Amino acid sequence: MITEKLNKGHLLIAEPSILGDLSFNRSVILLADHNAEGSVGFILNKPLKYTIQDLLPEIESNFKIYNGGPVEQDNLYFIHNVPDLILESIEISNGIYWGGNFDLTKDLIKSGTIKKKNIRFFLGYTGWEAGQLENEMHSNSWILTNNIYENRILGKASAHFWKEKIIELGGEYLIWSNAPENPVLN
Repeated sequence: MITEKLNKGHLLIAEPSILGDLSFNRSVILLADHNAEGSVGFILNKPLKYTIQDLLPEIESNFKIYNGGPVEQDNLYFIHNVPDLILESIEISNGIYWGGNFDLTKDLIKSGTIKKKNIRFFLGYTGWEAGQLENEMHSNSWILTNNIYENRILGKASAHFWKEKIIELGGEYLIWSNAPENPVLN
C-alpha cells in the first residue's frame, strides 16, 4: 500500500467492503489519467464474453474484451505497450500507453504484429469528476498501490487479479482473499 497522492499509472484496488457495487466489486483499476478536472481508469480484471472479432468482424482475432467501467460502454478503448507501433498514443506511465491510431492498430492485429501480451481492449471506462476519486479514497473505497508490473501488467491482470493483490496486501485483508464474491450465496 502507498500513502502518496493519486497519480496516473497507479492501481486502485477495490476495498473488500464494496460488496453491493456490481461495477466495482473486486475490481483492480489502472488509473490512466488524474488531474484537477477528474480521473479516468480501466478495470483490468473483468473479462467479458466477447472477443475483438465479435465486435469488429473484419479483425480475425480472439483478443478478449474487458469491462473497462460503467462510462460509455458502447465505446471501445485500449491500452498497450507498443508505442513504437501504435502511433498517436498517450503514455500513462512505465511503458503503458492509452489509445492511438485505431486503423493502424487494426492492421497490426490483422498482420499478427501485435500480440495479446501487447494490448488490452475495454468496453467503457471508469470516470470520476473533479474531487470525486479523492472523496472515495477518504471514505476507504479504494486501496492505492504502485503498478509494480509496469508494462507487463497487460499479461498479468486476470479475473483473479483482485485476489492476488489482496493477498499481497496481507494483514487484515487476508481473510477476504477466500471469501465468496457474493456472501449471500455462501
